[in-house]
Amino acid sequence: MSSHSLEQYLKAAQRPNTQRSYASAVRHFEVTWGGLLPATSQTVADYLVTYATSLSINTLRLRLAALAQWHATHGFVDPTTADLVKKTMKGIQALHPAREKRAEPLQLTVLARVADWLDAAIVAADAHGDAPEALRCRRDRALLLLGFWRGFRIDDLVSLQTEHVAVVPGQGLTCFLTRTKTDRQQVGTTYRVPALSRWCPVTATLDWIGYAGLTTGPLFRAITRTGTVSVRALHENSVVPMLRRLFTRAGLAAVEVYSGHSLRRGFAGWANTNGWDVKALMEYVGWKDVHSAMRYIDGDDPFAQARIERGLNEPIPLYIGHDDD
Repeated sequence: MSSHSLEQYLKAAQRPNTQRSYASAVRHFEVTWGGLLPATSQTVADYLVTYATSLSINTLRLRLAALAQWHATHGFVDPTTADLVKKTMKGIQALHPAREKRAEPLQLTVLARVADWLDAAIVAADAHGDAPEALRCRRDRALLLLGFWRGFRIDDLVSLQTEHVAVVPGQGLTCFLTRTKTDRQQVGTTYRVPALSRWCPVTATLDWIGYAGLTTGPLFRAITRTGTVSVRALHENSVVPMLRRLFTRAGLAAVEVYSGHSLRRGFAGWANTNGWDVKALMEYVGWKDVHSAMRYIDGDDPFAQARIERGLNEPIPLYIGHDDD
């Protein structure tokens, strides 16, 4: 007989970051706002109205999803499906439309600049016997290049385990993730990482693993000031500040424009510019639908200027009017 409870199995079916987000959303409803659970549709609608102007539509949707799951898990009727709640959300969207915020893509020129800076920093740290700096730079270089060239999400990067990284001689390496955002069946996904002639994610990853002496456990970890490598994975919320500090050290300006999706958007844009079709890009990155892929791709001619200008250079046909025009 199993020693696990139903609630434990239900939690295991969700990604850890989803669990944390839902738990935080329920706490906000109960503790911060003072709502009672189980809730009524009127209570949920009142909650939405309270935060209609201070929270984004996406955040409100997440709060509703968390409340829906809480009621389903505990055997109560889900109040979020009521017509009152749906109309309230529709009204909020109509009165408070929000422009979707997108991460600034990390361009290849910027990636190259930071990677080259890291290469020089590693040489300097090795020469001066600065082991903590050499460790940090090797870790950051591996995370940056692996994240870009595989189009990984931040939570995927911090979920990688050393024992699930395998070298394929002459081609690259494979990374196995036990769960990803699009892996609905929870069977795990294997990603193939190519060995490249420049700014190579394979060389950088293997260099980090070897220098840090990793054999099992999280691939990307915190490092103390004295150079001790933690046994725990980097927290996903620490990665963006870490990258921004790295970009600042490498001499970039306005580093605050970069977020957790910048590596993924940067690779998608680079691939699109270099002739990858959408299907190939979807298969490589792991998108399941075209809509998801297109959100990450900025076309070469977003204002359609080039296409219109080409039309303006064509001969203008003679227009013959009619009497009734």
